[in-house]
Order: sequence, then structure tokens, then C-alpha cells
Amino acid sequence: MSSKHIPVFSYSLLHPRYWGTLMLIALMYLLSLLPYRVQFFLGQRIGRLAIKLMKNRRHVIYRNLELCFPSMSESERDNLVKENIDNTGLALFETGMAWFWSDARVCRHVTIKGMEYIEQLEREGKGALMVAVHSMNLELGARAFGIKKSGMGVYRPNNNPCFDYFQYKGRSRSNRTLIDRKDVKGMLRALKSGERVWYAPDHDYGVRRSVFAPLFAVEQACTTTGTSLLVDATHCAVVPFTMVRDNDSGHYTLTVCQPVDGFPNKDPEAAAVFINKIVEQSIMAAPSQYMWLHRRFKNRPEGQPSLY
Repeated sequence: MSSKHIPVFSYSLLHPRYWGTLMLIALMYLLSLLPYRVQFFLGQRIGRLAIKLMKNRRHVIYRNLELCFPSMSESERDNLVKENIDNTGLALFETGMAWFWSDARVCRHVTIKGMEYIEQLEREGKGALMVAVHSMNLELGARAFGIKKSGMGVYRPNNNPCFDYFQYKGRSRSNRTLIDRKDVKGMLRALKSGERVWYAPDHDYGVRRSVFAPLFAVEQACTTTGTSLLVDATHCAVVPFTMVRDNDSGHYTLTVCQPVDGFPNKDPEAAAVFINKIVEQSIMAAPSQYMWLHRRFKNRPEGQPSLY
């Protein structure tokens, strides 16, 4: 990402139109100072309150689980929805942890496994596409990893310039920089030069540069072909990783997986099927901590009805 695109602070961000954003950032910072167990408790309650105000999102969570796991019993699905709502509220606090905690505090709460795979790729001078899914605690995972081995994150700039400034500042705190998700050339340059690029191909990003591939029980899920493009052009390693919180101890484990073998080159459709299998495995590491409130199956093949 070129420097001209890096958000910088200006006094215009203090305009009254941004006071709400500034108060939100200040609140996130103050809450991040609280003991972890207090944050955990408050996060669950906020999630339950918020979902009452956004009932349509509860429907999306339930519908996604219904589509992906049709054989799951209704009671199991209801319990998973409740857990997911709690984790959705906690995500606000986990973002604050990622943006404002000291390195020492992050390291006390996060254990990283599998770093030897990254070190081997470093010795080989090979770029790594770090494949993630949108778990609720992804921000904290990226921060923890970046303390040990910095990388470059792919993100969508926020339409609110004030929030975008703090988002960029927080996310790049232990990483080298962020790359606009539309800056494909920037991602290619980074991977070719042996960098690590964080990449989450699990959402529905629209039908442009996408194909329909199976995801769980949904036979045709709109899936980006960006993974195929990046791997084919750079011959980088594909390295999945997961970030999972243990609810009993409140401790997080970030697991870096071994670079995958058999990625289908020069075949975007086969690559989409392949990457969705990785996405499934990553989600199942902690299904209640995944961002099920996203309308993952909003785009359908032409002529097919909406699933929502």
C-alpha cells in the first residue's frame, strides 16, 4: 500500500460530525483497560442486548447455520446461535484488545503454535498467503502473530475517515502495513518479495471475480477467485491458521497450519472448491466464534431465488 493511501491524522477528524466515532474509540480504549474477565462478562451482555435491537441479524445467524448444517437438531442450532451472539458482543472488546493492549499483555493471553512453518518459509525466501476466516477474534490473532512475525493485512478502508484512521493505526500496530483489498498489484508485489499477506476468502464479495463452489451443505456459494489469482501469479505458499478462545480459561490459541499441498493451479473453479474445504476446517475449529451474522450466501447463480 503506497504511503499516499495511508490514513493520517488531521484536525478535520475533530469535526463535530466525528464526535460519535471519537467517543466510540475512547470507550473501546477505556474498556480495554479492564481486567479480561470483566471484559468477557460485559461483551456477552452487550451481544445479547445488541441482537435484540437487530433482530434481522439473529435471523441471518440462524439461517446460515440452517443452510450449512441441515442435519443439526433445532436445540443444537439454538444453543449455537446463543453462543455466537455472546461472541459477537465480545468481538468489540477483542478489537479493543488488539488495538490498545501492550505487546506483553497480548502475549500473556495468546499462545502461538506452528511458527516453525513460517520460519521455514522465511529461510526459503518464499511468500506466504496466510489464509484466515472471519472469526470474531481475528483482529487479536493478527496482532498476536504480528508481534512474532510481521506481515501485511488486506482490508477494506472504512467510509468514515475518522474510524478508518484508528482502524488502520490499530491493525498496523504490529504489522508492516495494510493493503487495500482492491490493490491486487500490491498483494502480488508483497508475495513475490517473500512477504506474508493476511487474506480471508470466506465471505461473499460479490459475483465479480467469483465462482460458485460448495461450502458445507450449500452446493453453490459465491467464492472469490482471488486466492487462485494470487497463488498462480506468485507461487506462494498457502498457509491456513486459526484463532480459538477457550471460554473456561479465557486464553487464546493461534494455530499456524502446515502449508497446504495440492492447490489446483490455473483452475479457479477447482481452487475455489479447494479453498472452501480449508475454510470449513477453520470454521469448525470453533464454530461459535465465527462471524455467522454475515449474509454469506446473498449472491446466487442467475435465476435462483434468495436463500434469505
